[in-house]
Amino acid sequence: MLDQYELILLLNPNLKKEQFEESIEAMCHFPYKMLGVFEGEKCVGICGYWIMTKLYSGKYLELDNVVVAEAYRSAGIGKMMSEEMERIALTENCKVMMLDAYIPNVKAHEFYERLGFEKRGYHFIKKLVYPSH
Repeated sequence: MLDQYELILLLNPNLKKEQFEESIEAMCHFPYKMLGVFEGEKCVGICGYWIMTKLYSGKYLELDNVVVAEAYRSAGIGKMMSEEMERIALTENCKVMMLDAYIPNVKAHEFYERLGFEKRGYHFIKKLVYPSH
């Protein structure tokens, strides 16, 4: 997973390598897994995921940081990864798959809607500020 830092930067351009490494280490305890699509030795698409449960959805598979290298977009890689994620979700008896897509990423919204995902709401975050001692 750590080898895919450059690909992750396409979606998260401000992510520092140290933060990426620390996050992957922490996320693997959930467990967080990653699916990769390779052309030879080169990773051209990745999708992180985890399986958890929420009250409103039941057991779910959440796709995370779905990225396809720019030169490989519109070649069916995203669809292939989504189909594999759905196969995993069904094997794990999940009720739904879900993901977050950044608001300005309209192409991603259209792509996921073509795959049968529907927009259900907004994901809100609040950055916390810790008092200095």
